[in-house]
Amino acid sequence: MKRWNHTGKLGAAVPDATAVTAGVASSGSTANGPEDLPGWDAIDWRHQEEQVRRLQQRIFKAEQEGNRKQVRNLQKLLLRSRANTLVSVRRVTQRNTGRRTPGVDRQVALTSKGRAALAMRLHRQDGPGRALPVRRVYIPKKGGKERPIGIPVIADRAQQQRVRSALEPEWEARLDRKQYGFRPGRGCHDAIEMIHKAVAAKGAKRDWVLDADLEGYASVPRTRRRTDVGDLSDAVLCR
Repeated sequence: MKRWNHTGKLGAAVPDATAVTAGVASSGSTANGPEDLPGWDAIDWRHQEEQVRRLQQRIFKAEQEGNRKQVRNLQKLLLRSRANTLVSVRRVTQRNTGRRTPGVDRQVALTSKGRAALAMRLHRQDGPGRALPVRRVYIPKKGGKERPIGIPVIADRAQQQRVRSALEPEWEARLDRKQYGFRPGRGCHDAIEMIHKAVAAKGAKRDWVLDADLEGYASVPRTRRRTDVGDLSDAVLCR
């Protein structure tokens, strides 16, 4: 049985996950209470990340076994987990390169006090809340064009990370092993290695690689949708 490890890759041998608590190490509290936190810098982050990882392992295993009800129950548990909230806030406010970039509310969380306050606000929030509009900015592209991007407020970014932690292990169990885009523990070098194995092997039948911009292709009129390898249907674009 393949399992979910701390880097997000499959196949690591790890012990079976058991009941998860998500308390702060020094307090010994459980996943959903009590609410008091020690100082942000005093939190045992290895312990918090372990609690999140164990729940993700259980979600991954339940999806592999086809137990959808268990998957949903575990995802709800992870969304309520204080450990997940803490780890998510830490990632977007300390580790991400965009941590200093504010959204429309012009707020960031660059101090321990601000991060702790954000974590507690998200954890006490009833339901997903209502997201604020994103801040639209434009970054330059080749050829003088600009690419529009939307920057959510810091609280919405942390909330997105919480949800991502719950959804990611389910979809990692579903996706094809040869899909590499936007997946944990995978990158362009893995895709390059697989392409090399496919085209460089002795007797390989494939001697071409298709590089396509699907968003740009979808904007081209249907009458012009032709390539050197034939027509690409809308059905192919949607898969």
